[in-house]
Amino acid sequence: MPQKILRFIPLSVALGSALLLSAPGLVSPAIANTDNAAESTKGPKVTSFTLDNGLQVVVIPDRRAPVVTHMIWYKVGSADEEPGKSGLAHYLEHLMFKGTKTVPGGVFSAKVAEIGGQENAFTSTDYTGYFQKVTPTALEEMMRLEADRMSNLVLTDETVLPERDVIQEERRSRTDNNPGSLLGEAVQAALFQNHRYGIPVIGWQHEVQQLTKDDAIAFYDKYYTPNNAVLVVAGDVTPELVRELAAKTYAKVKRRAEPGVRNRPREPEPKAARTVSLSDARVTSPSWQRTFLVPSYKTAEPGEAEAIDILGEILGGSSTSRIYKQLVIKSKLAASAGGYYQGSALDDTRFLLYATPRQGITLDQIEAEIDKVVLELLEKGVTEKEVARGINRQLKSVIFARDSQSTLARIYGASLAMGETLEDIEQWPDRISKVTAEDVNRVARKYLKKIRSVTGYLRPEKARS
Repeated sequence: MPQKILRFIPLSVALGSALLLSAPGLVSPAIANTDNAAESTKGPKVTSFTLDNGLQVVVIPDRRAPVVTHMIWYKVGSADEEPGKSGLAHYLEHLMFKGTKTVPGGVFSAKVAEIGGQENAFTSTDYTGYFQKVTPTALEEMMRLEADRMSNLVLTDETVLPERDVIQEERRSRTDNNPGSLLGEAVQAALFQNHRYGIPVIGWQHEVQQLTKDDAIAFYDKYYTPNNAVLVVAGDVTPELVRELAAKTYAKVKRRAEPGVRNRPREPEPKAARTVSLSDARVTSPSWQRTFLVPSYKTAEPGEAEAIDILGEILGGSSTSRIYKQLVIKSKLAASAGGYYQGSALDDTRFLLYATPRQGITLDQIEAEIDKVVLELLEKGVTEKEVARGINRQLKSVIFARDSQSTLARIYGASLAMGETLEDIEQWPDRISKVTAEDVNRVARKYLKKIRSVTGYLRPEKARS
């Protein structure tokens, strides 16, 4: 199955991302009153303020447990790299752990480990994030350490070059040695022929090999400035405390660059359906996927993205979806099947359908059956009952998200890093609740056209199907 990127509200993920906020089976397919469901999605009172240096600070109180999630999001990802420098954003993410003028490499992580906290970082096409999950008493130190490496990172050839080797090995192990990942990379490159979303976040191996210390420093100096970042603090805190601690730490970081508007090449309207086929001796389970170019929440016309989200639910979002029921339950052609909408993106994005055949079933049979499901939807349309069920699942995903302060921090951080506002995030349940069957049918007929798609086939070597 193609990797599913973390889906944020406004819904899509993602970064980069590989989880869905609502997984099949978590929500009853029974139809709920969507007005009441939308009302119940109201979460904690989220506040925001901006420091004089341009850093936006967001506070999400959650006093149920003495835990705090501290996340810093930079508005830069792999799609912001210069041509020929693929993998640089991810490379710098690794280098951010190499130490500063006052905090040697490894000390930051050691301090987090000493107090039993958790930390990590991630890079996506549109943003880069760093986070720690600690007790409230450690929040000030986390803010001080993160603010320090926002401006005082020290890079030398002795630290940079070995880490480049680490990145290359990561690519070999995660992509080059995984036929499914190789196919996904090739499909992505075929879908985005002009936009940098077609270039893998980890980069092309031959370009990663050429990255230098100076490349990393230039990228850091341009993008890792407070006016290009969002700080999200969620958990057992108050806005007053976060403001006080931010004044002691992040407010002292100088605004040292103006990254400017994120103008990227737009993907042209597709003119022909494309196919990508990979046969490999390492493949033990064939798979099929079809990816359509569609608008994201940032590029869609008003109401379109919400309708595409519900379309994703109806076609492939759960065990009650049309594709799953037809291929897995009724015809028993597939071991798994589904689809989803990657709506969280700064530019145009993808809508994906996938299936893994049962033993003895060919990919041609899988494709023909999914084509029938899609054609029936396009010709006869969806029902209001299906739309209501899809809306209910989406709204319940928001309720489940409220149970995790880390998930809430990711939702707000990713959305704000891509130019959304607090109002956009908080009004999403109301917008999704207004989607109608007519809305879904309109976007389905507009975007689920084969000329907008790339179909990928993964087969064992020498297989015929």
